[in-house]
Amino acid sequence: MDEPIPVIRDVDWGTAKLMPDVDRPRAWLLTVDGAPQSYVDLDEPTYLEFEYARRLAHVVDCAADEGAAIDVVHLGGGGLSLPRYTAATRPGSRQDVIEADRGLLALVTEHLPLADGAGIRVHGADARQWLESAAPDSADVLIADVFGGSRVPAHLTSVEYAREAERVLRPDGIYAANLADGAPFAFLRSQLANLSAAFEEIALIAEPGVLRGRRFGNAVLLASHEPLPTAALARRTAADVFPARVEHGPSLERFIAAADVVRDEDAVESPEPPGGAFSIG
Repeated sequence: MDEPIPVIRDVDWGTAKLMPDVDRPRAWLLTVDGAPQSYVDLDEPTYLEFEYARRLAHVVDCAADEGAAIDVVHLGGGGLSLPRYTAATRPGSRQDVIEADRGLLALVTEHLPLADGAGIRVHGADARQWLESAAPDSADVLIADVFGGSRVPAHLTSVEYAREAERVLRPDGIYAANLADGAPFAFLRSQLANLSAAFEEIALIAEPGVLRGRRFGNAVLLASHEPLPTAALARRTAADVFPARVEHGPSLERFIAAADVVRDEDAVESPEPPGGAFSIG
């Protein structure tokens, strides 16, 4: 059998690379302009390489009874790692994936095809525009993992965007977003303030080193109108290879402090990661 070779292609938002994993026969790392986007094992869709992806998967795991089908919207597609995971662990789920980079979608569809009957619909569209046209109360879980390169686009960082996400979710639905920031966490605090304006309950999952300001890194933000499954998430994230902490309640209120919501006219991209924070070449 021929060894898989890397695939390099210019896509809408940069240069994408699919690099085979020498240790796993049908596994691939997807990067765009050197920033890791996804890791996909076509033979084992429940295997998630990136820690933030595992944390988002924990949210999916805790969103309903084990194995129950749910309706999920994914803003940001990449290699479709989490949709594949959800299809494998919750058969019969209906999933919509919204990815603005159509060139990237074409690359993934060609080289990392979805299994037949996966229940995953992929849309080449802007995440905010798609959300604004989506039916209200139509999703159990809404996952935002949108990066233009290594930064979240500004139109996905406002309180108006947060309210659109709230509108699309069912009353007991869960919003989860993968973001990245570092001390003094001005961006992260503003995003939590936005979610607090749209939802009753919020939580944050991150590694202790990130929360203490020791390094720039990922944080998963959660929001819902109903109490979040923080105890179950804390157990799962604490058992990961790189353990994380779940912050909620008074400790998270202290973290947000006096941060203001961000309106569309003042919204900015997420901060530029420091050199080498995520890039692998």
